[in-house]
Amino acid sequence: MKLYYQPGTCSLSPHIILREAGLDFSVIKVDLKTKKTENGDDFLAVNPKGQVPTLLLDNNEILTEGSVIVQYIADQKPEKKLIAPAGTMERYHQLECLSYISSEIHKGYSPLFLPGTPDNYLPVAINYLLKKFHYIDEVLANQPYIAGDNFTVADAYLFTVSNWAPLVQLDLSGLIHLKAYQEKIAERPNVRDALKAEGLI
Repeated sequence: MKLYYQPGTCSLSPHIILREAGLDFSVIKVDLKTKKTENGDDFLAVNPKGQVPTLLLDNNEILTEGSVIVQYIADQKPEKKLIAPAGTMERYHQLECLSYISSEIHKGYSPLFLPGTPDNYLPVAINYLLKKFHYIDEVLANQPYIAGDNFTVADAYLFTVSNWAPLVQLDLSGLIHLKAYQEKIAERPNVRDALKAEGLI
């Protein structure tokens, strides 16, 4: 498999899960501004959406959308327990977490990253995200991982988007449970390997 990525973006989440699953894969860096791969290829020919992550499967099929890609990866190695079995309530709760991170947190950053966002709207976007992270902090006060007692695909995603906070001057330092959680996830060997591979540490 090949993972198309840009360092530090949401593609870090499936990158982590590929390593946690122990699957054989390679990575191809993409410049999202020029839509060119590190090999000089046209990324839009691979994924017309022009977005990462994009996963090229061994049968040459393309899979897009991070929260779907991590489910696919995890299902290839069920013994790793990165996602619960299909049809279980545990699985649905993990998908609930993925959906919340995607729609409420990941997309909540958009105004802060997009050029042209009016200055007077930036505090609104910051406060919106703070409320969402306060909720996450409350959840982590009662359990070690976002979806329960074990590391899952939702944790790779939450770790990725919570690490964007310093880039947009979002102060999460007061959220002690989230801070401890970020430090714990960062110490996982596969997480460190993914961060190193992307040049983030």
